Amino acid sequence: MRCPFCNELDSKVIDSRPTDEGNSIRRRRECLRCHRRFTTYETIESLPLVVIKRDGSREAFDRAKLIRGLLKSCEKRPITLHQLELLAEDIEQNFQNRLENEVDSREIGEMVMQKLKDLDDIAYVRFASVYRHFQDIGSFRDELDRLLMEKKK
Repeated sequence: MRCPFCNELDSKVIDSRPTDEGNSIRRRRECLRCHRRFTTYETIESLPLVVIKRDGSREAFDRAKLIRGLLKSCEKRPITLHQLELLAEDIEQNFQNRLENEVDSREIGEMVMQKLKDLDDIAYVRFASVYRHFQDIGSFRDELDRLLMEKKK
């Protein structure tokens, strides 16, 4: 690590400790030439996640956009914002762990539906009705029937 004071490349670590709930490491260093101290932070390098939309266009994954969609589905349901933030973080982390920098929006939608199904049936049906573009009451009923069949198993 280059010293910010004298540009020397050699330094020694004096102290290391985790920060930000373990997402980074704070290190106090001392330059071996000028003996001045400075702080560095070490974090995990994450690749930007790109979403391939239905029309073939690409855009950066936006966790806030995902949470907004979840909030609409969970309106007036006993689900906290914290639960939705954890769900969105889990979904993003799942795709980051694949080490692929592109993901199809359909995969994200299917994963959201699966996680909502485990969290709240009503929120799941609301999300599915928008995501799957239910055209009439029949398609809505088919989804409800599918959900009820799964609950009986």
